[in-house]
Amino acid sequence: MATLPAHSALAQQFTHWSQVLPKQALDHIPGEAGAPLVGHTFTQLADPHGFTRRMHARYGKVYKVRSFGRWNVALLGAEANELVLFDRNKVFSSEQGWGPVLDRLFPRGLMLIDFDHHRMDRRALSIAFKPEPMRHYAGALNRGIAAQVGDWGGAMKFYPAIKQLTLDLAADSFIGLPFGPEADRINTAFVDMVQASVAPIRRPLPFTQMRRGVKGREFLVDYFTAETLRRRKMAGESDADGQDMFSQFAVATREDGSLLPVDQVVDHMNFLMMAAHDTITSSATSLVWLLAQNPEWQEKLREEIMAITGGPDETGTPRDLAYEDLGKLELVEMAFKESLRLIPPVPSTPRRALKSFEYGGYTIPAGTAVGINAAFVHMMEEHWEEPARFDPTRFTAEAVKARHKYAWVPFGGGAHMCLGLHFAYMQVKVLMTHLLQRYRIETAEGYAPEWQAWPIPKPKDGLQITLTPLD
Repeated sequence: MATLPAHSALAQQFTHWSQVLPKQALDHIPGEAGAPLVGHTFTQLADPHGFTRRMHARYGKVYKVRSFGRWNVALLGAEANELVLFDRNKVFSSEQGWGPVLDRLFPRGLMLIDFDHHRMDRRALSIAFKPEPMRHYAGALNRGIAAQVGDWGGAMKFYPAIKQLTLDLAADSFIGLPFGPEADRINTAFVDMVQASVAPIRRPLPFTQMRRGVKGREFLVDYFTAETLRRRKMAGESDADGQDMFSQFAVATREDGSLLPVDQVVDHMNFLMMAAHDTITSSATSLVWLLAQNPEWQEKLREEIMAITGGPDETGTPRDLAYEDLGKLELVEMAFKESLRLIPPVPSTPRRALKSFEYGGYTIPAGTAVGINAAFVHMMEEHWEEPARFDPTRFTAEAVKARHKYAWVPFGGGAHMCLGLHFAYMQVKVLMTHLLQRYRIETAEGYAPEWQAWPIPKPKDGLQITLTPLD
C-alpha cells in the first residue's frame, strides 16, 4: 500500500483506497491500536455492537481504532449519519470506503462509484424499477414464493431455506431464468463471490475461498457479457423488451441517449444480485424470528393480510398479493421496518474522506477512513425508547415525523440510498402474504439463537423454527 506524506499537497489527492494516511495525522483523535499486527479486527468481528458500545462509553461519538490493517475513525449518532450519507459537500467516497472489501470481486458496482458517475448510472439503472417492471417482478415473486413456501412446514432451519429461495427469485426476477441447472450454477458463483469478499486470505491462492470467488466472477463476467449482447440484439429485433431486471439494464441509456458500456452493465448486475439476495435473506430471517417471539404481532399481520387478499380461496390455496395492494399492508411494512432497526442487514457503512471536515469537536483530515454505524444508532436511547423492545408502532407517520430523519438508516441515505429498497419491501410483503396465510411461526420455549453480526447478520444455527399449518 502506498503511504502519502501527511502534509504534502498529495495528501489531499486520494485517488485509490490503497493510499494510506500516516498515523500521526490522527494523533489528536482518541482511540486504541489494539493488539500488534491485527489491532482490534477480531474483537470487532466477535462482538461488533458490544465493542462499539464500550468505545462509545470510553471516548464518545468520535474515536479511532486500528482494524483490518488500517486506522479507521468511527462517527456515531444520527447527526453523523446525516453528515456522511447526505454528503452535501461531496466529502465522502463510497468507492474508496468499500474498496478494501469489495473491489476485487464487485468492482464498479453502483455502491462503488461516486458523484457524477454514480448519478448518471443510477438514473440509467432506475429503468428497472419503474412500475411496469415492478409489476412483472410482483408476479414472478408470487409464483416463486408460493411454490416453495407451499412445500415448507414442520420443524425446519429457516435461514438456509430462505437463502435458497431468494437466490432462485433473483435468478427469475433479475435475470429471467427459470429455476434449474443454469440458475443453480449462477447462484453458486454468487455465493462463492460473497463468501470470498470477507475471506481472511485476500489473494486468490489455490484452494482458497478468494480463488473460488475470483473464478465465480470470471464465470459471471463471461455469462453476463454474452447475455447483454444477445438481449440488446433481441431488443433491436422486437418492440417487446424483456421485463426482467437484466433485460432492462441491457438497454438502459444515459442522459445523452447512449447505452451503458457492456462491461458496466455486467458489473452492475453482479453487484445488485449480490446486494439483493444477501440483504433480503438476512432481513427476512430477522422478521421471521421477531414474529415468532411476538405472536401478538404475528397475528395482527396475519389479520391484515387476510383482509387485503380475502384469505385462501375455496380450495384452501392462499391468494397472491396483487401489485396494487402492496401499499395497503401498513402493519407488515411497520413490522419489517422495526426488524430492520433491531437487526439491520448492513450494520455499518465505510467511507473515505476526500476533504477535511469537522464533527464532534474534531477536525478529521482528508484521507481518513471513516465509518458510521447503523446498528449502534438504531439502539441509542436518545432516539428510541426501550430500544431492545420490538414495537412496530415506532413507524407510524407521527412517530417518524417526531424523530431525527437519520436515526433509522438500514437502506443508507442521500445519493447512495438503496436503489432496490422498494423491491425489498415488495419481496418481504409477498413472502409474509404466503407464509402467514399458511402457517403459524413458532420456536421452542426459551430458544435464543446466537447471531453472527458481521458482515451481514445471520443466525449461526440457521434459525430453528416450526411452521404449524393454520386450522
